Amino acid sequence: MSDCGTRAVSVIGFIGSVFSPWYRWSGRKNPQDHVCINVATYGPGGRFTMTDRGASALRQTNSRFEVGPSMMRWDGANLIVDIDEVSGPPLINRIRGQIRVIPSALTNVELPLTEDNAHIWRPFAPTSRIEVAIDRPGWQWEGTGYFDANFGTRALEEDFSYWTWGRFHTKSGATCFYDATRLDGSELAAAFQFDAQGHARAIPLPPKARLPRSLWAVKRETRADAGFRPRQKLNMLDAPFYSRSAVETQLNGEKVTGVHEALDLRRFRNPLLKPMLAVRVPRRKTWQFD
Repeated sequence: MSDCGTRAVSVIGFIGSVFSPWYRWSGRKNPQDHVCINVATYGPGGRFTMTDRGASALRQTNSRFEVGPSMMRWDGANLIVDIDEVSGPPLINRIRGQIRVIPSALTNVELPLTEDNAHIWRPFAPTSRIEVAIDRPGWQWEGTGYFDANFGTRALEEDFSYWTWGRFHTKSGATCFYDATRLDGSELAAAFQFDAQGHARAIPLPPKARLPRSLWAVKRETRADAGFRPRQKLNMLDAPFYSRSAVETQLNGEKVTGVHEALDLRRFRNPLLKPMLAVRVPRRKTWQFD
């Protein structure tokens, strides 16, 4: 998020694009044949790009992850993302530029999301700075950043019905909440506090607090001090099964703003959604590197 709070960006690298209808229709047999670097910008002139690409578009080393014309690379201290993507309808534009994520430190935290470790959350750098330089007016800015990963050996909808996640920038570092309802009815509820040196500690969970439903009526909730009512400050991504937004809440008396996500996997399982998603997520099976 930008320091001024009016702009934000998210970048997700996929091997096995979990929200791609093409990956679902393929039977999810070959994750490397459904790869993507999803780039979304939020605020004035924001765009959404998510192209499902085939195995010929994937190149990897220990420090580089390339998907077609875009790549992520680790230079030993920073995560550098080079972007060259085309946004989906209704606003089709090419988006080029570079995003640099500068961690204050790296953590060693891993959180299993299921008892059999089929899904793992790995917050690499919860406290970071971010520098954005995209070739559009107003899209050169700095702000607070975050870098994590999720790994899984099963589809999300096979194990979960609903989850929310939030990362909030605080005076001392960052606080993350992970709440999920599994298909068997069990609950995951976790809260971690990270300082600028990368030290992590589990903290007591503040009470759950309701947020208004999204434009697509996705249920939303986060964590807050008792009696405080969180509010949305910036709408980012709104889909029939998914919501991403900037949310203000209060933790230990400190008002904080962070990125919040809510995911309704019961809706995502609906096969009628897949053709709708295909409009926003085009498939490009072949690619040739120079």
